[in-house]
Amino acid sequence: MQFFDTHAHIGLIHDDPLEQLRVITQAKQAGVTRILSINNSLHDFATVYANLKAISGIYHAVGVAPSEVTTPGDQWIEKLEQNLTLPNVVAVGETGLDYYKQFGDKRSQIELFITQLEIAQKHNLPVVIHNRNAGKDIYDILSERIPDAGAIFHCYSENADYARQCAQLNVWFSFAGNVTYRNARNLHETVMMLPLDRILIETESPFMIPAEYSEKKRTMPAYLPSTARFLAELLDMDVETLSSQLWKNSATVFRLPE
Repeated sequence: MQFFDTHAHIGLIHDDPLEQLRVITQAKQAGVTRILSINNSLHDFATVYANLKAISGIYHAVGVAPSEVTTPGDQWIEKLEQNLTLPNVVAVGETGLDYYKQFGDKRSQIELFITQLEIAQKHNLPVVIHNRNAGKDIYDILSERIPDAGAIFHCYSENADYARQCAQLNVWFSFAGNVTYRNARNLHETVMMLPLDRILIETESPFMIPAEYSEKKRTMPAYLPSTARFLAELLDMDVETLSSQLWKNSATVFRLPE
């Protein structure tokens, strides 16, 4: 079996490139042979990219998250577009809306989000969506502006009804370690109603620790198979069959060979 961690903040795991390499090596030993390294801002992307660019199986998403709405940086649009042309950069993100922590104001967040959707469309790339307490606005915006390459709801946290509504769009739904908790019934219901070809898995490293590793202080890409095993049990599927489908889904959305 092989797995694709579609959302990991490797740059946050540790500032030391040797520590990052250790984490990636452990992941590969666990069968996680592809990882999408996520960057929330342009300020540290160059360093993270330089540390990881020589490692096989590492891909990148770069964008400006809602948390950076007040400090995206000078000429951030030009810098983002330049970064999107680098080898192994396969998505814009993460970006989206976060009304829980109220970064900046709603209008500024929406403008930042829409601009990046337009950039994703220009570069024919999918966009990685951060959604926290902003489901309606995100759906309304995507209904009109979703890039042709589609979008990924990362660390999906809404209910099955919202997923059913969004599934009318060109979107994928990515589930992190929190789906493995027995009380996450809204996520379990969502997984069971979604088409299999629209499901992805991620670790959201170093956050969202799977139940199997709840005693740990942080999660790592090596823990991703735990989430796959839980979903296979939930869906009453063989884990090998499910992992093959998840791998295919990941290759499809990021336009990579299977």
